[in-house]
Amino acid sequence: MAAAVEDYVLATYLLHGNVNYHKKAHDIAIGLTVGTWTELTKEQQQKMMQHKGKVFDIHEIDSEPRKAFITIGYPITNMTPDLPSILTTVFGKLSMDGQIKLMDLELPDSFIAQFPGPRFGIKGVRNLLGVNERPLLMSIFKQCIGLSLVELDEEYQKQIAGGVDLVKDDEIFFTRDPNDVVQRIKQMEKRNRELQEQSGKKVLYAVNLTGPVTELTERAKRYVGEGASCLLLNVFPYGLDILHRLAQDPDINVPIMAHPSFSGALYPSAEFGVAAPLLLGKIMRWAGADMTLYPSPYGSVTMPKEDSLKIASHLRSANKYHVRAFPVPSAGVYPGLVPLLYRDFGNEVIVNAGGGIHGHPQGATAGAKAFIHAIEAVTTGRSLEEYALQSPELYTAIQKWGVKAT
Repeated sequence: MAAAVEDYVLATYLLHGNVNYHKKAHDIAIGLTVGTWTELTKEQQQKMMQHKGKVFDIHEIDSEPRKAFITIGYPITNMTPDLPSILTTVFGKLSMDGQIKLMDLELPDSFIAQFPGPRFGIKGVRNLLGVNERPLLMSIFKQCIGLSLVELDEEYQKQIAGGVDLVKDDEIFFTRDPNDVVQRIKQMEKRNRELQEQSGKKVLYAVNLTGPVTELTERAKRYVGEGASCLLLNVFPYGLDILHRLAQDPDINVPIMAHPSFSGALYPSAEFGVAAPLLLGKIMRWAGADMTLYPSPYGSVTMPKEDSLKIASHLRSANKYHVRAFPVPSAGVYPGLVPLLYRDFGNEVIVNAGGGIHGHPQGATAGAKAFIHAIEAVTTGRSLEEYALQSPELYTAIQKWGVKAT
């Protein structure tokens, strides 16, 4: 960031409607900082100058209906270096002020340095798993609600037997008693150790971190102390600052996986809310997510391809303070989508599947193997149809779901 704006948080908005964009930008810069300006005396203006917002750019788009991008600078002296303070300042009451969408944020180094960023990121997660040459494969623990620990254990064993690298709880899997979560962690991590001893294969289990917000940090520490290898957090229902605090805590030394539940209330509109690349890309990485789930451009819950790729780009961007994080484009992913995922997202991605594994006609183990074989195919330059000649699991998956070419 240029030295001229080092004292500002820059927020870029997309405005719609038949308004005077220059006046609107000025009103935002003043209204969200000092509140008023021309009514102040010269002495008061001099005193408040360091707190006054500044219009950095106005770019009107020649279109119908009319719209414009505006960039406002907010003095960092008005804020503390945390997301609640920043977001309240730049888009608190403004989010309710007509057709306006927060598109981007740029933080000065003095603020960036105080965000934790990913503890592990791409390189750290790969090191934990010992897998460097291909996309990772994750299975969603779909069959969970209402099952006993014995039944959960059986389902878990089916998934890891197929070769997945990670297994995550379903985000809707809530447990009232932390002791039950501890027992689940111990059982799943026991299976992980057994698998590693037998085959050398390592697996991470992302346990859903739930409960009262005031207890989440202590629960996370307890789960890690009991052997948890990864944590899953529903970031938006619990709060962005919770992710920040978990990621910076030295006693929570396992990867954190961020789930985007509830974020669909914030990003899909073209005229309101927060742009998906900012919300699920930049902000998640600043706050400390090692892996971030979000809708892929192809599956059952889709996102525009441009936004999906921008999220991945933001997550995989590094700076002198933060390492790169894993994008996890998700929802409705089946083996026949692996070529598209690999083409568009490359090697540094986690292929995430729920129904695409559990819905395999031969069961979850075969479903996982079908994905592993699809990944092997694309990383060695072969078509899925060719590879399926030596993989009954992949052949069956193609028969059921097909292969999507575009």
